[in-house]
Amino acid sequence: MRSEGSLAVKIAAAAGLAFLLAPLAIIFVYAFTTEERSFVWPPPGLTLKWFGVTWDRPDVWAALMLSVRVAAVATILALVLGTLTAMAVSRSRFFGRDAVSLLVILPIALPGIITGIALRSAFATFDIPFSFWTIVVGHATFCIVVVYNNAVARLRRLSGSLVEASMDLGADSFQTFRHVVLPNVGTALLAGGMLAFALSFDEVIVTTFTAGQQQTLPLWMLEELIRPRQRPVTNVVAMAVVAVTFVPILLAFLLTGADEQTAATTK
Repeated sequence: MRSEGSLAVKIAAAAGLAFLLAPLAIIFVYAFTTEERSFVWPPPGLTLKWFGVTWDRPDVWAALMLSVRVAAVATILALVLGTLTAMAVSRSRFFGRDAVSLLVILPIALPGIITGIALRSAFATFDIPFSFWTIVVGHATFCIVVVYNNAVARLRRLSGSLVEASMDLGADSFQTFRHVVLPNVGTALLAGGMLAFALSFDEVIVTTFTAGQQQTLPLWMLEELIRPRQRPVTNVVAMAVVAVTFVPILLAFLLTGADEQTAATTK
């Protein structure tokens, strides 16, 4: 009975993975197709020329650089604000602490279109023109949540006696943070930063409401799907996006997995 149940679970898991990964595999195949104007299955032929074409497209590079810059700045803001908020919530006792925690995580719980409409309305109210920074602000709203969740979970596992001992030995707040708190939460912050970068890099909905006439790479891909010039180029770019977002997510997973294993061994 146990072997039959185990086999059924493996088959179900394989079917689930196939359902999730089959669309990605089709995207990768179409990056090599010789057909330029439509998606024909199976592809009439295979070629590598679209990689060269994509490399020579200045609009692709402009969108890519904008996405990388936005993701990098949004991640830095998220690391600073998310860490400070996590420290305030986890290490302090004050009235309304639970309400503050709820408000911090609310942006990632709300549908992206709600956040986008709210930000666009706020920018219009204060006559703030769309720019690089409006996109960064929009992305930082949910990137902060990712860093905050990672940091607050680790800080709650950090013994308060370590901080008290550091202060008793004459360390000031900055020294305590640098030598005691940061080494204990460093991997959690690194994992949160990687996830925040990945989320920002492929964000579409909030960016649509905060970018104006600018085009990040996901917005460029969306426009190319609607009004394509060379369809396979979009698939080549999609492969690049998968690679760029997969690496930080994998590293974050490995970091958090190692931390959980270390915590379990310590206990």
